[in-house]
Amino acid sequence: MTAITRIFLPGAGGSAEFWQPVADRLPAAWPKILLSWPGLGDQPHDPGVNGIDDLVGLVTARIAAADGPVDLIGQSMGGLITIRAALRHPDRIRRIVLTGTSGGVDVAGLGGVDWRADYRRNFPNAAGWITETRADHATDLHAIQAPVLLLWGDVDPVSPLAVAHYLAERLPRATLAIVPGGDHAFPFMLADLTAPPIARHLG
Repeated sequence: MTAITRIFLPGAGGSAEFWQPVADRLPAAWPKILLSWPGLGDQPHDPGVNGIDDLVGLVTARIAAADGPVDLIGQSMGGLITIRAALRHPDRIRRIVLTGTSGGVDVAGLGGVDWRADYRRNFPNAAGWITETRADHATDLHAIQAPVLLLWGDVDPVSPLAVAHYLAERLPRATLAIVPGGDHAFPFMLADLTAPPIARHLG
């Protein structure tokens, strides 16, 4: 039987370590790939990466190299990349998990606070394009037919629950689960609460 590859996409912090606590709590037999983003957070820069579409290209290359179907698990900006990759390769994506992401919709209009100033203070050497990126996929979401788990923290100021409900209304096969006390980084901080619903959805 062909193995399913699970690809984990971090947010703008860029580090593959973000998803490590969750990955460690999922079945050891599952093939897993934890990606990092060149030039974001404290990650080394790559002259070939100059925008979101270049990161989407990194993901689609991994999808193309997989022997079989792929599950995508994306947090924050990684969720936006997940949406774009799923729109490009609907035939290869089996299941999706989105956590605390914009999903390419108007987060500010749904009550999310602007993260960019804090990000610049925390990661002064990060690529400039990351805080200039804007995306609107609200009218594209209906095209994603893969089952989607929307896993949200209930105290996330950056992507509040209103965003999750908005996505749930537009993604045809979405299920919403809430992590009590979860802020924007809850998959890393609350891995014991995060891993079980992901395991059920991807199992």
